[in-house]
Amino acid sequence: MLTGIIAALLAALAWSLNFVVPFVIGDYSVFDFALFRFLISGLLGFGFLACNLRAVGSLRLADWLMAFWLGIIGYLGYFLAVVGAAIYAGPVIAPAFLGLVPVVLAIAGNWRQRTVSWRDLMLPLSLTAVGLILVNSGSFNPASRVKLESVVLGIPFALAAVGLWTWFGLLNQSELAKRTQIDAGVWTALIMAGAGLGMLVFVPFGSLLSVFEIPRLGLRWETAGPLYIWGTSLAVIASVGGALAWTYAAKRLPVVLSAQLITMETLFGTIFGLLVRHRWPTLVEIFGMTLLLIGVLTVIRIVYGQKSRLPIPNDSVLPKLAPSASR
Repeated sequence: MLTGIIAALLAALAWSLNFVVPFVIGDYSVFDFALFRFLISGLLGFGFLACNLRAVGSLRLADWLMAFWLGIIGYLGYFLAVVGAAIYAGPVIAPAFLGLVPVVLAIAGNWRQRTVSWRDLMLPLSLTAVGLILVNSGSFNPASRVKLESVVLGIPFALAAVGLWTWFGLLNQSELAKRTQIDAGVWTALIMAGAGLGMLVFVPFGSLLSVFEIPRLGLRWETAGPLYIWGTSLAVIASVGGALAWTYAAKRLPVVLSAQLITMETLFGTIFGLLVRHRWPTLVEIFGMTLLLIGVLTVIRIVYGQKSRLPIPNDSVLPKLAPSASR
């Protein structure tokens, strides 16, 4: 259980880097970054599949289509929603709203497979909800650099990210339950490949909408250095490393606990956001983040006390392989 928790924390740390991407890639747009990152992720996915031709040969067309669809909603769709929230709502409020993910997933996961009594879940979920409100309230104070009009645009992006990730997590779990013979690594590679192909399909539409800055700025190292560095880093650390760490955690933790551990992505993302903004957290934000952390520790304590009676997911039934892609 301890190794599973550590792995989940590493995955959350890797995924939290998504929140600061729009603020470190210079004059390039997040769509340029997404193109670079997901093409690399897709190539890594296809490369892994090429090294496992025997396992690939047993796949059906329905397996490819479903995994590709999961890649589009769980990697590409989720990521674009996250960065949209960060652009309009700021790097503090975006991860705060996305903290709804552990609440929504814990409820949905426990509803689907009861592992902890609803009475026991009331306290940690309440702490998480109050913590979200407190962390979020700091972004609406008069000293905030984020305008209210911009926040109004950013909140729908954040909520869309919550919905996409929850959809991905539940759909991925149910589809894997039907495909117990598929290796988790192959399934993850398929999802990564799907995200890469989805990005290629988006390119002509993005070009028509003029969302890419690459044609104007070029790809010389002098200007595109941050794009290369962050695109490659997120492809390897978040897409691949985060996926592997979360798969490792998912084999050892029940859904209700892994869902609450996602709260740490919110905490890490908020800390990175504050670093980008070059300011210290307010007392309200500190208190809110503390409540989020206490909520996680409370669930760990509850699950640890009941671990002898809890069903642990096997290798083929995982609550989440990766968001951002994300996860």
